[in-house]
Amino acid sequence: MKIRHYIFLLIPLVLQSCFKEDERVTPHDPGNLTTDTVAMTQYYKYQVYYSFETGQAVKSVDKASWDLGFSCDSAGVRVILNTSNFMRSGILPGHVFGTPVDTTGVQWHFDKSDGNPDSAAFLNWITINGNDTSYAAHTWVVDRGMDELGNVRGLRQLVLDSLKGDTYYFRFAAKNGTGITSFKMTKDPSLNFVCFSFASGGLVMDVEPPKDSWDIVFTQYTTLLFTDLGEAYPYLVTGILINPYKVEAAQDNLNAFEAISGTTVSALNFSDDWDPIGYEWNQYDFDAGVYTVNPEKLYVVQSVSGFYYKLRFVGFYNLSLEKGYPSFEYQKL
Repeated sequence: MKIRHYIFLLIPLVLQSCFKEDERVTPHDPGNLTTDTVAMTQYYKYQVYYSFETGQAVKSVDKASWDLGFSCDSAGVRVILNTSNFMRSGILPGHVFGTPVDTTGVQWHFDKSDGNPDSAAFLNWITINGNDTSYAAHTWVVDRGMDELGNVRGLRQLVLDSLKGDTYYFRFAAKNGTGITSFKMTKDPSLNFVCFSFASGGLVMDVEPPKDSWDIVFTQYTTLLFTDLGEAYPYLVTGILINPYKVEAAQDNLNAFEAISGTTVSALNFSDDWDPIGYEWNQYDFDAGVYTVNPEKLYVVQSVSGFYYKLRFVGFYNLSLEKGYPSFEYQKL
């Protein structure tokens, strides 16, 4: 018996036969088939950013090293949770910031894995109406989730105070109200998000590589799945998210891997959601007690450089038979 690989917790004019009609990219020859492996390690400790253009991992980051991401888009106001740690947040109605937190009755929220801002955990912390900007001034309780070994990382209380120019201003404290700290994060236009950690009294963390340097990230992340009764439950899964900057992806259910070419991509439904590749390419086989990948799950990614790559997964273990080392094949179309 096989099930999808996820963890339930209670807790994304054809030009020279290579591009869609609206693309204007220099004609090129298809690339060679490349096989590579990334090291998330057996407890999925690392988030690995990968570039098809360079054919290598651009950066590997400890997933527990950061908590919040602040949008660097020129008009961006979004604040995200690090869902690789199963983080969640909730509003504390009437709570006085800096006093002890009682989480009884808190309605917890997660960031959806498709990246839809209308489903953000910190929804409507800021409202912009023409020249008028207002702030919700809520106190949020933030559950930092757990590290790769399942150790609980604790709660923080948070107030998102303002966004002035390119700088976010906010305050945070411990669950019991101690350690009140004011902090600021300034946008970096070379990144999608600047990242922050509650650790050590607050830290700006070097997490994302430049947004024009990577296509996909191998990571754990939180997603919502549904029971037969339609009830939504959060799960922690292991898979792939795409770069929100320019990258799109589609699953190809029409062609064999060898048949996917520059002339076939126009029939695919590309998405700029963050999770069109997602996690369903890997499964856990309870009978055999091993993780497997499905090489018939085929994808096409339009890279940050505008080129198309076909992609499939061929393994999940390293030579020492440790899980958490996904192997994959890809080729420029």
